[in-house]
Amino acid sequence: MANKNYDIPELQLLAAGLRGKVVEMSAASGAAHLASALSCIDILVAAYWGPLNINPGDAANPLRDRFILSKGHAASALYAVLAERGFFPRALLDQFAKFGSPLAEQPAPGCAPGVELATGSLGHGLPVGAGHALAAKILGQDYEVLVCMSDGECNEGTVWEAAMFAAARKLQNLTVIVDYNGWQATGRSNEIMALAPLKEKWAAFGWRTHEIDGHDFAALGGALRREAQHVGQPTAIIAHTVKGKGVSFMEDDNNWHYRIPKDSEVDAARKELGLS
Repeated sequence: MANKNYDIPELQLLAAGLRGKVVEMSAASGAAHLASALSCIDILVAAYWGPLNINPGDAANPLRDRFILSKGHAASALYAVLAERGFFPRALLDQFAKFGSPLAEQPAPGCAPGVELATGSLGHGLPVGAGHALAAKILGQDYEVLVCMSDGECNEGTVWEAAMFAAARKLQNLTVIVDYNGWQATGRSNEIMALAPLKEKWAAFGWRTHEIDGHDFAALGGALRREAQHVGQPTAIIAHTVKGKGVSFMEDDNNWHYRIPKDSEVDAARKELGLS
């Protein structure tokens, strides 16, 4: 299902509304990882209202493009995007992380249409994505696989094993986008495991690489287009983002990795986002 062409102001308004929704979801459910969800909203919007070949009414079509949110702790962002995109009713978001709800705090197997994989234990999204991409190559199918990872996830050995595998198998239908917000649970990403220079690391593993501003829709759209890929190589996009993006008192403040917003903070966030 091809998307219509959205202009950048439309995408920015859409992202602002989704940010407001995930702030509300965190407050209502008492679920953490709000700032991690806010940092990747623009990436998800650029993908789901951009090049992904998907049909919300036929979410299990074997020829669909696959989007895997490997950083499962940002599930609220994925759920909000899927609901807005029409995979399931928006009203279901009110049950996020509630007892008995299909929308668990981190994605469960088959929990909702459009959720490709149970994630949360970091480091597994890319290996599974590489498997999907290899299956398409073996079967002669023309679908793409996009994996969104956290920067802290690049600490995991499974990531680099999968990176070597994807390059060896020339999986040009596989793209990784790293939400490089600079924080992990307890500190700065580059201090905990010396990730930098991350673009050069992916290139050394045989990947075509791009380094962009992860909140710039023009840059995101350009990097995600099929024609930006390279024959015979998987693609890695290092997207520099801001944890807590869109809400000034949350931006680049790692306390919001676990903090839950109060009602007054929800109101303040919505006001900043232009929603009230």
